Amino acid sequence: MQFIFEQCRDDFSGRFSYLIGDRSAKVGAIVDPDPRSEILVERALQQGLQIRYILYTHHHNEIHSNDSIIKKAGTKVAAYHSSPLLPDIKLEDAHTLSLGAISLEILWTPGQSQDDICLYLPAYEVALTGNTLLVGQVGATVTEEATQRQYRSLQRLVNALPLTTTLWPARDVGCRPSSTLAWEKTTNPFLLAKDFPSFLMLKVSWLTYKAQHGLR
Repeated sequence: MQFIFEQCRDDFSGRFSYLIGDRSAKVGAIVDPDPRSEILVERALQQGLQIRYILYTHHHNEIHSNDSIIKKAGTKVAAYHSSPLLPDIKLEDAHTLSLGAISLEILWTPGQSQDDICLYLPAYEVALTGNTLLVGQVGATVTEEATQRQYRSLQRLVNALPLTTTLWPARDVGCRPSSTLAWEKTTNPFLLAKDFPSFLMLKVSWLTYKAQHGLR
């Protein structure tokens, strides 16, 4: 099996989308597409891949902007079962989605939204962390309830994955486009928060914290 993994950045929004593929089985998936993700469709076609799934780690991406991608690929939308996107394939926590010989484990990580998930590829120690865990940051939340959900989800994620896991987020907010769990555990201020009150305080004062520490 030949594993394909490509990242695409939308310069306007700073969002990342991904192409995952099994070249031997000639199948692929696009994760968190945006209008620029047509590039990933073309990359898939160039490599002889049929796009089987459009995967969403959260519903903030406007699916109607990707109608042309879905129609061109002739594929199905997959997202968490309660997603407002009304996916063709309803993903469940702790279940596995197969893509050729590639296994994608679903981790439900509610926070910014109730349908946030992360996708973990155990054979490659790769995790697509959506808006749950970003490089040096975490996804934005509006209410204390959502922040508490996110805190619990991050604890689960950190405890579930090997430290050697590479992390690939849905947004470009850090100093590099990807990270590792080991690095984030020792440098990400949100993961360093000792308890939920500390985590919440950091959320509230985040803009000040960033300015004081020269962060993006």
